[in-house]
Amino acid sequence: MILSILDLAVQNLVSPMVLFFALGVAAALVRSDLSVPEAAAKFLALYLMLAIGFKGGTEVAKSGLDASMGLTILAGIGLSFAIPVIGYTLLRLTTRLGAIDAAAVSAHYGSISIVTFVAATEIVKSLGLAFEGYLIAVAAVMETPAIVAALLLARRAAPKEAGGQGEGMGTLLREVGTNGSIVILVGAFLIGWATGERGMDMIAPFIVDPFRGILCLFLLDMGLVAGRGLRQGGRELSPALIAFGIYFPLISAALAAAFAAMLGLSVGGAALFITLAASASYIAVPAAMRLALPEANPAIYLTLSLGVTFPFNLALGIPLYAAVAERIAG
Repeated sequence: MILSILDLAVQNLVSPMVLFFALGVAAALVRSDLSVPEAAAKFLALYLMLAIGFKGGTEVAKSGLDASMGLTILAGIGLSFAIPVIGYTLLRLTTRLGAIDAAAVSAHYGSISIVTFVAATEIVKSLGLAFEGYLIAVAAVMETPAIVAALLLARRAAPKEAGGQGEGMGTLLREVGTNGSIVILVGAFLIGWATGERGMDMIAPFIVDPFRGILCLFLLDMGLVAGRGLRQGGRELSPALIAFGIYFPLISAALAAAFAAMLGLSVGGAALFITLAASASYIAVPAAMRLALPEANPAIYLTLSLGVTFPFNLALGIPLYAAVAERIAG
Protein backbone atom coordinates (compact mmCIF):
# COMPACT_ATOMS: atom_id res chain seq x y z
CA MET A 1 0.00 0.00 0.00
CA ILE A 2 2.86 2.39 0.85
CA LEU A 3 4.36 1.81 -2.60
CA SER A 4 1.06 2.53 -4.32
CA ILE A 5 0.64 5.76 -2.33
CA LEU A 6 4.16 6.86 -3.30
CA ASP A 7 3.50 5.99 -6.95
CA LEU A 8 0.29 8.05 -6.91
CA ALA A 9 2.04 10.93 -5.17
CA VAL A 10 4.86 10.97 -7.72
CA GLN A 11 2.38 10.90 -10.61
CA ASN A 12 0.42 13.71 -9.00
CA LEU A 13 3.48 15.84 -8.29
CA VAL A 14 4.48 15.81 -11.97
CA SER A 15 0.96 16.58 -13.21
CA PRO A 16 0.45 19.94 -14.96
CA MET A 17 -2.06 21.06 -12.30
CA VAL A 18 0.33 20.67 -9.37
CA LEU A 19 3.27 22.08 -11.29
CA PHE A 20 1.35 25.21 -12.29
CA PHE A 21 0.39 25.71 -8.63
CA ALA A 22 4.06 25.30 -7.67
CA LEU A 23 5.03 27.81 -10.36
CA GLY A 24 2.64 30.35 -8.87
CA VAL A 25 4.01 29.83 -5.35
CA ALA A 26 7.59 30.15 -6.58
CA ALA A 27 6.81 33.29 -8.57
CA ALA A 28 5.22 34.94 -5.53
CA LEU A 29 8.07 33.98 -3.21
CA VAL A 30 10.72 35.49 -5.54
CA ARG A 31 8.52 38.60 -5.92
CA SER A 32 7.93 38.17 -9.65
CA ASP A 33 5.50 40.58 -11.30
CA LEU A 34 3.58 37.60 -12.73
CA SER A 35 -0.12 38.04 -11.98
CA VAL A 36 -3.56 36.97 -13.15
CA PRO A 37 -5.95 39.94 -13.55
CA GLU A 38 -8.70 39.90 -10.95
CA ALA A 39 -11.45 39.82 -13.56
CA ALA A 40 -9.81 36.86 -15.28
CA ALA A 41 -9.39 35.03 -11.96
CA LYS A 42 -13.08 35.49 -11.21
CA PHE A 43 -13.97 34.15 -14.66
CA LEU A 44 -11.77 31.06 -14.14
CA ALA A 45 -13.44 30.36 -10.78
CA LEU A 46 -16.90 30.88 -12.30
CA TYR A 47 -16.10 28.50 -15.14
CA LEU A 48 -14.88 25.76 -12.79
CA MET A 49 -17.95 26.02 -10.56
CA LEU A 50 -20.26 25.92 -13.59
CA ALA A 51 -18.50 22.96 -15.19
CA ILE A 52 -18.25 20.76 -12.10
CA GLY A 53 -21.82 21.56 -11.03
CA PHE A 54 -23.26 20.83 -14.47
CA LYS A 55 -21.34 17.57 -14.79
CA GLY A 56 -22.57 16.45 -11.37
CA GLY A 57 -26.18 17.23 -12.26
CA THR A 58 -25.85 15.29 -15.52
CA GLU A 59 -24.55 12.26 -13.66
CA VAL A 60 -27.45 12.36 -11.21
CA ALA A 61 -29.90 12.61 -14.13
CA LYS A 62 -28.26 9.55 -15.63
CA SER A 63 -28.21 7.43 -12.47
CA GLY A 64 -31.33 8.74 -10.71
CA LEU A 65 -32.03 9.49 -7.07
CA ASP A 66 -31.64 6.77 -4.46
CA ALA A 67 -31.23 6.23 -0.73
CA SER A 68 -27.44 6.22 -1.08
CA MET A 69 -27.50 9.85 -2.17
CA GLY A 70 -29.64 10.90 0.81
CA LEU A 71 -27.48 8.99 3.29
CA THR A 72 -24.28 10.43 1.84
CA ILE A 73 -25.65 13.96 2.09
CA LEU A 74 -26.60 13.34 5.72
CA ALA A 75 -23.14 11.94 6.42
CA GLY A 76 -21.57 15.02 4.83
CA ILE A 77 -23.67 17.34 6.98
CA GLY A 78 -22.77 15.37 10.11
CA LEU A 79 -19.05 15.53 9.31
CA SER A 80 -19.27 19.24 8.59
CA PHE A 81 -20.72 19.80 12.07
CA ALA A 82 -18.36 17.41 13.88
CA ILE A 83 -15.02 18.35 12.30
CA PRO A 84 -15.00 21.97 13.59
CA VAL A 85 -15.66 20.74 17.13
CA ILE A 86 -12.71 18.34 16.95
CA GLY A 87 -10.50 20.94 15.29
CA TYR A 88 -11.41 23.63 17.81
CA THR A 89 -10.63 21.30 20.72
CA LEU A 90 -7.23 20.35 19.29
CA LEU A 91 -6.34 23.97 18.53
CA ARG A 92 -7.16 25.06 22.08
CA LEU A 93 -5.12 22.17 23.51
CA THR A 94 -2.06 22.37 21.26
CA THR A 95 -1.73 26.06 20.28
CA ARG A 96 -1.99 29.47 21.87
CA LEU A 97 -4.93 30.58 19.75
CA GLY A 98 -7.77 32.29 21.56
CA ALA A 99 -11.36 31.11 21.26
CA ILE A 100 -12.25 33.43 18.36
CA ASP A 101 -9.26 32.56 16.18
CA ALA A 102 -9.59 28.85 17.00
CA ALA A 103 -13.26 28.91 15.99
CA ALA A 104 -12.47 30.74 12.73
CA VAL A 105 -9.76 28.23 11.82
CA SER A 106 -11.98 25.26 12.68
CA ALA A 107 -14.74 26.61 10.42
CA HIS A 108 -12.36 26.48 7.46
CA TYR A 109 -11.50 22.84 8.15
CA GLY A 110 -15.09 21.74 8.66
CA SER A 111 -16.13 23.31 5.36
CA ILE A 112 -14.78 22.24 1.97
CA SER A 113 -12.52 23.45 -0.82
CA ILE A 114 -14.29 23.01 -4.13
CA VAL A 115 -11.00 23.51 -6.00
CA THR A 116 -9.41 20.62 -4.07
CA PHE A 117 -12.50 18.59 -4.98
CA VAL A 118 -12.10 19.51 -8.68
CA ALA A 119 -8.41 18.54 -8.62
CA ALA A 120 -9.28 15.23 -6.94
CA THR A 121 -11.94 14.61 -9.58
CA GLU A 122 -9.32 14.94 -12.32
CA ILE A 123 -6.98 12.55 -10.51
CA VAL A 124 -9.77 10.00 -9.98
CA LYS A 125 -10.62 10.22 -13.69
CA SER A 126 -6.98 9.77 -14.65
CA LEU A 127 -6.96 6.53 -12.62
CA GLY A 128 -9.97 5.30 -14.61
CA LEU A 129 -12.26 5.28 -11.57
CA ALA A 130 -15.99 6.01 -11.76
CA PHE A 131 -17.68 7.99 -8.99
CA GLU A 132 -21.15 9.02 -7.89
CA GLY A 133 -22.24 12.25 -9.60
CA TYR A 134 -24.28 13.38 -6.61
CA LEU A 135 -21.10 14.08 -4.65
CA ILE A 136 -21.22 17.64 -5.98
CA ALA A 137 -24.51 18.01 -4.07
CA VAL A 138 -22.73 16.67 -0.97
CA ALA A 139 -20.03 19.31 -1.48
CA ALA A 140 -22.64 22.05 -1.65
CA VAL A 141 -24.33 21.08 1.62
CA MET A 142 -21.01 20.77 3.47
CA GLU A 143 -20.23 24.49 3.11
CA THR A 144 -22.59 25.92 5.74
CA PRO A 145 -22.83 23.53 8.76
CA ALA A 146 -19.18 24.08 9.65
CA ILE A 147 -19.70 27.84 9.82
CA VAL A 148 -22.69 27.44 12.12
CA ALA A 149 -20.81 24.99 14.37
CA ALA A 150 -17.80 27.29 14.63
CA LEU A 151 -19.94 30.30 15.51
CA LEU A 152 -21.68 28.36 18.25
CA LEU A 153 -18.27 27.36 19.64
CA ALA A 154 -17.02 30.94 19.54
CA ARG A 155 -20.10 32.36 21.22
CA ARG A 156 -20.09 29.71 23.89
CA ALA A 157 -16.40 30.20 24.73
CA ALA A 158 -16.22 33.98 24.35
CA PRO A 159 -19.78 35.33 24.21
CA LYS A 160 -18.88 38.99 24.58
CA GLU A 161 -16.29 39.07 21.82
CA ALA A 162 -18.21 36.75 19.49
CA GLY A 163 -21.56 38.38 19.97
CA GLY A 164 -20.67 42.02 20.17
CA GLN A 165 -19.48 42.94 16.68
CA GLY A 166 -20.38 40.17 14.27
CA GLU A 167 -23.50 39.77 12.19
CA GLY A 168 -26.51 37.80 13.42
CA MET A 169 -26.95 34.17 12.48
CA GLY A 170 -29.80 34.91 10.05
CA THR A 171 -27.76 37.52 8.19
CA LEU A 172 -24.80 35.19 8.07
CA LEU A 173 -26.79 32.26 6.68
CA ARG A 174 -28.30 34.51 3.99
CA GLU A 175 -24.84 35.74 3.07
CA VAL A 176 -23.46 32.19 2.82
CA GLY A 177 -26.52 30.91 0.96
CA THR A 178 -26.31 33.66 -1.65
CA ASN A 179 -22.52 33.46 -2.00
CA GLY A 180 -21.68 33.45 -5.71
CA SER A 181 -19.77 30.16 -5.62
CA ILE A 182 -22.70 28.39 -3.93
CA VAL A 183 -25.27 29.90 -6.30
CA ILE A 184 -23.41 28.92 -9.48
CA LEU A 185 -22.47 25.49 -8.13
CA VAL A 186 -25.99 24.54 -7.04
CA GLY A 187 -27.61 26.29 -10.01
CA ALA A 188 -25.41 24.52 -12.56
CA PHE A 189 -26.04 21.21 -10.77
CA LEU A 190 -29.82 21.69 -11.06
CA ILE A 191 -29.55 22.71 -14.72
CA GLY A 192 -27.41 19.67 -15.49
CA TRP A 193 -29.90 17.49 -13.63
CA ALA A 194 -32.84 19.00 -15.57
CA THR A 195 -31.24 18.77 -19.03
CA GLY A 196 -29.36 15.48 -18.60
CA GLU A 197 -27.23 14.01 -21.35
CA ARG A 198 -28.92 16.14 -24.03
CA GLY A 199 -27.73 19.27 -22.23
CA MET A 200 -24.25 17.83 -21.83
CA ASP A 201 -24.02 17.10 -25.57
CA MET A 202 -24.97 20.71 -26.30
CA ILE A 203 -22.23 22.36 -24.22
CA ALA A 204 -19.58 19.61 -23.96
CA PRO A 205 -17.12 21.54 -26.19
CA PHE A 206 -17.22 24.35 -23.63
CA ILE A 207 -17.09 22.47 -20.31
CA VAL A 208 -15.22 19.24 -21.15
CA ASP A 209 -12.31 19.86 -23.50
CA PRO A 210 -11.04 23.20 -22.06
CA PHE A 211 -11.54 22.13 -18.44
CA ARG A 212 -8.03 20.96 -17.56
CA GLY A 213 -6.30 23.89 -19.21
CA ILE A 214 -8.48 26.37 -17.36
CA LEU A 215 -7.89 24.48 -14.12
CA CYS A 216 -4.13 24.89 -14.66
CA LEU A 217 -4.56 28.65 -15.07
CA PHE A 218 -6.70 28.83 -11.95
CA LEU A 219 -4.16 26.86 -9.93
CA LEU A 220 -1.40 29.16 -11.16
CA ASP A 221 -3.39 32.05 -9.69
CA MET A 222 -3.99 30.09 -6.47
CA GLY A 223 -0.26 29.48 -6.24
CA LEU A 224 0.40 33.20 -6.55
CA VAL A 225 -2.16 33.93 -3.80
CA ALA A 226 -0.77 31.20 -1.54
CA GLY A 227 2.82 32.35 -2.07
CA ARG A 228 1.95 35.95 -1.21
CA GLY A 229 0.10 34.75 1.89
CA LEU A 230 3.09 32.71 3.04
CA ARG A 231 5.43 35.63 2.42
CA GLN A 232 3.29 38.18 4.24
CA GLY A 233 1.39 36.15 6.85
CA GLY A 234 3.74 33.24 7.47
CA ARG A 235 5.11 34.92 10.59
CA GLU A 236 1.66 34.51 12.18
CA LEU A 237 1.88 30.71 11.94
CA SER A 238 3.60 28.92 14.81
CA PRO A 239 5.10 25.43 14.30
CA ALA A 240 2.09 23.98 16.15
CA LEU A 241 -0.32 25.70 13.75
CA ILE A 242 1.60 24.55 10.69
CA ALA A 243 1.56 21.00 12.07
CA PHE A 244 -2.22 21.31 12.55
CA GLY A 245 -2.61 22.29 8.90
CA ILE A 246 -0.99 19.01 7.90
CA TYR A 247 -2.14 16.44 10.46
CA PHE A 248 -5.73 17.59 10.94
CA PRO A 249 -6.79 16.86 7.34
CA LEU A 250 -5.62 13.30 7.97
CA ILE A 251 -7.90 13.06 11.03
CA SER A 252 -10.84 14.35 9.00
CA ALA A 253 -9.96 11.94 6.20
CA ALA A 254 -9.98 9.00 8.62
CA LEU A 255 -13.46 9.94 9.85
CA ALA A 256 -14.73 10.27 6.28
CA ALA A 257 -13.15 6.94 5.30
CA ALA A 258 -15.15 5.20 8.03
CA PHE A 259 -18.37 6.77 6.71
CA ALA A 260 -17.46 5.95 3.10
CA ALA A 261 -17.02 2.29 4.01
CA MET A 262 -20.40 2.19 5.76
CA LEU A 263 -22.12 4.00 2.87
CA GLY A 264 -20.79 1.56 0.30
CA LEU A 265 -19.40 4.25 -2.00
CA SER A 266 -17.42 3.27 -5.08
CA VAL A 267 -13.62 3.61 -4.98
CA GLY A 268 -13.76 6.91 -6.88
CA GLY A 269 -16.69 8.14 -4.79
CA ALA A 270 -14.94 7.24 -1.55
CA ALA A 271 -11.78 9.07 -2.67
CA LEU A 272 -13.79 12.22 -3.40
CA PHE A 273 -15.84 12.01 -0.19
CA ILE A 274 -12.64 11.65 1.86
CA THR A 275 -11.10 14.58 -0.04
CA LEU A 276 -14.11 16.78 0.74
CA ALA A 277 -13.76 16.10 4.47
CA ALA A 278 -9.99 16.63 4.41
CA SER A 279 -10.06 19.87 2.45
CA ALA A 280 -10.20 23.37 3.92
CA SER A 281 -12.22 26.28 2.58
CA TYR A 282 -10.49 29.46 1.45
CA ILE A 283 -13.32 31.12 -0.51
CA ALA A 284 -16.74 30.90 1.16
CA VAL A 285 -15.66 30.63 4.80
CA PRO A 286 -13.24 33.60 4.82
CA ALA A 287 -16.07 35.76 3.50
CA ALA A 288 -18.36 34.46 6.24
CA MET A 289 -15.74 35.00 8.95
CA ARG A 290 -15.30 38.63 7.90
CA LEU A 291 -19.00 39.08 8.64
CA ALA A 292 -19.47 36.88 11.67
CA LEU A 293 -16.11 37.06 13.48
CA PRO A 294 -14.46 40.28 12.27
CA GLU A 295 -12.01 40.20 15.16
CA ALA A 296 -10.53 36.86 13.99
CA ASN A 297 -7.15 37.21 12.28
CA PRO A 298 -7.32 36.39 8.53
CA ALA A 299 -3.51 36.16 8.39
CA ILE A 300 -3.91 33.00 10.47
CA TYR A 301 -6.96 31.25 9.06
CA LEU A 302 -6.44 32.13 5.39
CA THR A 303 -2.70 31.50 5.29
CA LEU A 304 -3.17 28.17 7.09
CA SER A 305 -5.94 26.88 4.81
CA LEU A 306 -4.56 28.17 1.51
CA GLY A 307 -0.82 28.28 2.19
CA VAL A 308 -0.40 25.02 4.14
CA THR A 309 -3.34 22.62 3.79
CA PHE A 310 -4.22 23.29 0.15
CA PRO A 311 -0.72 22.51 -1.22
CA PHE A 312 -0.42 19.52 1.12
CA ASN A 313 -3.67 18.07 -0.19
CA LEU A 314 -2.85 18.92 -3.78
CA ALA A 315 0.59 17.30 -3.71
CA LEU A 316 0.31 14.43 -1.21
CA GLY A 317 -3.12 14.26 0.41
CA ILE A 318 -5.25 13.38 -2.63
CA PRO A 319 -3.04 10.41 -3.67
CA LEU A 320 -3.19 9.17 -0.07
CA TYR A 321 -6.99 9.48 0.03
CA ALA A 322 -7.29 7.63 -3.28
CA ALA A 323 -5.12 4.81 -1.97
CA VAL A 324 -7.19 4.57 1.23
CA ALA A 325 -10.38 4.54 -0.84
CA GLU A 326 -9.05 1.66 -2.90
CA ARG A 327 -8.32 -0.27 0.28
CA ILE A 328 -11.76 0.26 1.88
CA ALA A 329 -13.96 0.15 -1.24
CA GLY A 330 -11.93 -1.80 -3.79
